[in-house]
Amino acid sequence: MSHPVVTVEPDDTLEEVQHIFSKTRFHHLLVVERNKLVGVVSDRDLLRALSPYLNTAAETGRDLATLNKRVHQIMTRKPHTVNESASLHEAVAVIHDHNVSCVPVVASGGRVVGILTWRDILRALMRVRRN
Repeated sequence: MSHPVVTVEPDDTLEEVQHIFSKTRFHHLLVVERNKLVGVVSDRDLLRALSPYLNTAAETGRDLATLNKRVHQIMTRKPHTVNESASLHEAVAVIHDHNVSCVPVVASGGRVVGILTWRDILRALMRVRRN
């Protein structure tokens, strides 16, 4: 899994999320409120929510306003998770069975400890194969 995790809050703007995605190689951000996981926002979610006319000659005030939307408006609520003691097999089953591209890893009480993506799974399989 990847950790520590970069998180955002439900009331953060999409402009903030866009900035994080542009400065990192992440494709998912976990949304936390009072140290508890409340959602996930992906770069795809962001792309769907922002105007396609941003930073073009056709950009209008309405297009710019899409940057002021809030994370809670586009996030996936109640994401499927795994406990920090879950096996790789259990995490793969969650990703497969629920057709998601990431699984937040949480401790008791919903505190985020990491995130597992298909890239993390491939990395783990490569390590097993090399050994």
